[in-house]
Amino acid sequence: MIDIKVKTFKELTTQELYDLLQLRSEVFVVEQDCVYQDIDGKDQKALHVIGFKNNKVVAYTRLFKPGDYFKYASIGRVVVSDKEREHKYGYDIMYASIKAIKSHYNETKIKISAQTYLKRFYNNLEFFEVGEEYLEDGIPHIGMIKT
Repeated sequence: MIDIKVKTFKELTTQELYDLLQLRSEVFVVEQDCVYQDIDGKDQKALHVIGFKNNKVVAYTRLFKPGDYFKYASIGRVVVSDKEREHKYGYDIMYASIKAIKSHYNETKIKISAQTYLKRFYNNLEFFEVGEEYLEDGIPHIGMIKT
């Protein structure tokens, strides 16, 4: 079981910010061997959904209200620590993110830019493909929407 907290950028402690950036870097830069600018100036606008296990950040997403990133509310930087994926925390962090979009933004329509190999995972959460596959930072992605 993970403990999930939703925070604005200003509410994050320095340690939480460090830990979530470390997790994003571990997975998106090192594990996926992708050189890209993770710290993109958007974290200040986002709501941060952080999954803790034994006080360690093991899962994370960031949320945007409609118009900040896409036309619709959005979820991005969906990440679970490599060592914790067997526990299916991706579902826990996504359910919490969908709930946070409803409670903070009063929105139910959500758009994501999903890595193509995770389509089935997102389909299970009722996200469905829109448009054509595209490359983002050299990795195949597809737009997906939940209504």
